[in-house]
Amino acid sequence: MKKITLFFLLICSSLMNSQVTIEQTKQDNDIRLSALPYYSFGKGIGITSPDSLFQFNIRFRLQNRVTYIENEGEKGAYDGQIRRLRLRFDGYVYNPKFLYAIQLSFAPGDVGEIKEGENINIIRDAVIFYRPNKNWNISFGQTKLPGNRQRVNSSGGLQLTDRTINNAKFTIDRDFGFQAHNMNEFKDKFSYNFKTAVSTGEGRNVTGKSDDGIALTGKIELLPFGAFAKDGTYFEGDVLREKKPKLMVSGAFQQNNHAQRTQGQLGNDLFERRTMKSVLLDAMFKYNGWAAMASYMSRTTNENAVTVNPDDVTESNYVFVGNGFDYQLSYVTVSKYEFIGRYSTQNVGKDIQTLAPNTREISFGVTKYLWEHSFKLQTEINFDTLQFYDNSTKHNWYLRFQVEIGI
Repeated sequence: MKKITLFFLLICSSLMNSQVTIEQTKQDNDIRLSALPYYSFGKGIGITSPDSLFQFNIRFRLQNRVTYIENEGEKGAYDGQIRRLRLRFDGYVYNPKFLYAIQLSFAPGDVGEIKEGENINIIRDAVIFYRPNKNWNISFGQTKLPGNRQRVNSSGGLQLTDRTINNAKFTIDRDFGFQAHNMNEFKDKFSYNFKTAVSTGEGRNVTGKSDDGIALTGKIELLPFGAFAKDGTYFEGDVLREKKPKLMVSGAFQQNNHAQRTQGQLGNDLFERRTMKSVLLDAMFKYNGWAAMASYMSRTTNENAVTVNPDDVTESNYVFVGNGFDYQLSYVTVSKYEFIGRYSTQNVGKDIQTLAPNTREISFGVTKYLWEHSFKLQTEINFDTLQFYDNSTKHNWYLRFQVEIGI
């Protein structure tokens, strides 16, 4: 009888320890899923099967905006649109160590123009994760590459209504492939992350364009004063008003071999393939409502950036080579009003100086956070100065109001 009782107690103890491990793993996954590939303040609506072998969460995001645009030499115009409308699904199957994340986009400006012979681009993320422990993320599928900070951050975690002109031209965005991330973040002591990716180099939802080139990406992130509150590296502005100074510096490099598009993973098709190299450097600081960000981005190619149609020499397309700097400063009041200023410079490479202008951009914004980044009201005024090769200039500006809401 004593042996039976002892055996029963051992079984119960084993089951309890197993359940604790599963629960702890699920808690870790909630944290890391919010960081890879995008941050969300909420956890959405979730369903977990009675046997704990399956978990399904659903979330949505909506951005509605109206803009008044006035470009030099053109008549002013109003534009109202649903900028983003997205559904996100995530969870695990069989074991909390095997996770998935899916994100779909439906707004016309988000999906992009439908072109004959090309795929519709509603799939943004479709990725499977394996997390053997809290320090490692190994993934396979389509999602964001470990690139510049502003691109890695969700568009829902931005302070202003859109990313910078440099992000638009030099980011490495999403791709299909394998990634391995080693995460070592601690609350109040030196932390560091290493991230690598091997991907196709052709961008998202591409078929029928196979070649012998791949993209290799590597990134290192250093947090000398420890991790930001609530994964604060994944959203802009000090919404949580950090009680201690927090700093992150990071650097990423990518070589995209035999790329077929003007911006590597993005842009129109080139007439000849080019190998591109990208350097992406970032810094972020937050303390007591203040936040500062700075970034440098560049793209180069070993060959001439301009490619010519062999069947019609009057037709050409080019790799967008060059570099740019972004500087951003903001303050969040106790009542959750935020004031933001941003300045960007963009210089094109010598190969394309006669084809694209250098650009300077100044933006000012005010944001009211109703529920952190998940429900906010944003206003922004933006001024662009374009300087062309012949020293002529063009001045454009816009005023925008945007509402962001999501779960």
